[in-house]
Amino acid sequence: IPEIAAHLTGSVGILRGTLDYRIGSAIVLGSNIGSDVVQQTFILGLVVLLTGELRFRRYFMWKSMGPMIGSTIMCIALGIDGIYSRLDGIILFGSFIIYSFYLYYDERRFYQLEDNIPMSEEISESIPKNRKQMLIDSGISILLLAVTVLAASQALSITEIVVNRTGVSGSLIGVITLGLASALPELTTALAGIRHKEFGISLGTLVGSNITNPLVGIGGGALLSTYAVPRPLVMWDLPWETLTGVILWLILFFKKGRLGKIDAFYLMGMYFVFITLRAVLFKTDF
Repeated sequence: IPEIAAHLTGSVGILRGTLDYRIGSAIVLGSNIGSDVVQQTFILGLVVLLTGELRFRRYFMWKSMGPMIGSTIMCIALGIDGIYSRLDGIILFGSFIIYSFYLYYDERRFYQLEDNIPMSEEISESIPKNRKQMLIDSGISILLLAVTVLAASQALSITEIVVNRTGVSGSLIGVITLGLASALPELTTALAGIRHKEFGISLGTLVGSNITNPLVGIGGGALLSTYAVPRPLVMWDLPWETLTGVILWLILFFKKGRLGKIDAFYLMGMYFVFITLRAVLFKTDF
């Protein structure tokens, strides 16, 4: 949600002329991809360290991790010309809709009534029991969504000022700071899943976010305003995200879906290598 909110507010700012087209594009794209990379490396590694071990089912690797890698490859192919056009936005956003329909119908084939029974008593007690509770929960959700959009707008404005005054590239700030901040909700959700022993939620959150961010965030934003694609995004950020996704998939494939503490240190180390080399090799956007 923070990534999508950043794209929506950024695109509106670009259309209204309150946000510079190239700087605004670099900031939102950098924060999007930065969030993805930190989730599938550092945060996933941290979750594994806290649990001791995570196991991925084989079907999850093909049905979820495959599309995760494929979405980043699509973003590279569509952004290599230096722009995400509205046609590119249709392709990305349309891919998400098609994938969502596929997931829905595929999951319905294996759905059983007992799958809806919460494993945790705390979760069971928090489920709305009547219309009043449902309206209260819905109202809180809408209020927090509004706060998220407002925060995204302020963050973009402040970041643009920092870029103009310091000369630091917008995408670098997006990757290092905003990307990390945007990934905090996924970290919180993953930790909550661990606490309730709902490990599928932890895995699904981290992998699913890496599918939603590029397809919905970049795709939806490109539909609204189009984006200028910074050179580091297609030369380093997206290829690195693809590489980490492939390495993660290979580890799981050869270890039969198991991630242990040693693998966690590998993943977390990859994030720091990514950030360090990004700051050294790519100091400008265009």
